[in-house]
Amino acid sequence: MPAQLLLNLFIAFLWMTLMDEDELKFTTFFAGFLVGIGIIFFMHRFFGTQFYLRRLVKTIKLLFIFISELTQSSIVVLGQILSPKLKIKPGIFKYETVLKSDVEVTMLSLLLTLTPGSVVMEVSPEGDTLYIHAMDVEESRAGLIKQLKNFEKAIMEVTR
Repeated sequence: MPAQLLLNLFIAFLWMTLMDEDELKFTTFFAGFLVGIGIIFFMHRFFGTQFYLRRLVKTIKLLFIFISELTQSSIVVLGQILSPKLKIKPGIFKYETVLKSDVEVTMLSLLLTLTPGSVVMEVSPEGDTLYIHAMDVEESRAGLIKQLKNFEKAIMEVTR
């Protein structure tokens, strides 16, 4: 992936210098960058890796999933906070993840901890089990597991 980006920057710089202009312009560089994206897209199979902008698109998709989950869980937590009687039953449950690397497990833990109503308390030494504290285990456990599955799928798309 870094090789594709460097090649794209080289193509953009080459495009900018070969254009017969009196001064260097960002618009010319950007046009060369777009031409480089097209060239690399058609030649990326020779690099033996996937096209480098796919990971960027998948990262943006993960960001949108996080924003969606953040909004949904914030609404649920806000509803529980604003209710006259607090009817929650906090608890801890164990979740076995399919993620393998430390980076993936850390990313999942951070994304889950950043959403309101749940906190990853501990990760097993093997890195395959998360111990999660939920604000309302009885009501939100199924939704939390669904949220974890969404995060895992998106994380695997970004990192693999």
